[in-house]
Amino acid sequence: MSVHDQLKNLGITLPPVSVPAAAYVPFVQSGNLIFLSGHIARKDGKAWVGQLGLTMTTDEGKAAARAVAIDLMGTLSAACLAAGKTLDDVKRVVKVLSLVNSTATYTEQHLVTNGCSELIGQVFGPAGAHARSAFGVAQLPMGACVEIELIAELA
Repeated sequence: MSVHDQLKNLGITLPPVSVPAAAYVPFVQSGNLIFLSGHIARKDGKAWVGQLGLTMTTDEGKAAARAVAIDLMGTLSAACLAAGKTLDDVKRVVKVLSLVNSTATYTEQHLVTNGCSELIGQVFGPAGAHARSAFGVAQLPMGACVEIELIAELA
């Protein structure tokens, strides 16, 4: 099944690439690798604000990370198009790096990040199995609860 068919089956419509909020570009291609800049969690068109362990539960954080995955795939789709390819040409999602706005005592960043990793796996199948890091941080831009970046390899 194609990536687009899988997205359709999941009821997911990919958003357009977000305009960067600072001095960076949404993605860079180097060789066959595509590096996606960090995407913050958004809800209702605004930063999804919160801190895990204080104002948000792990399940809410996981939902936010899933929302980030959808935005990342929208940007990845644009990056593929810029390279003359489609999401079906993603050979491998190589790495996901997740930053979770959390209290000093919160220790479930890995579970929050599963919201992104699980959706990537559903959409890309075996090519979606990736290396990953999940960090707790004291704050993120605009007070966002989660920020995630991604590296993918094109065929």
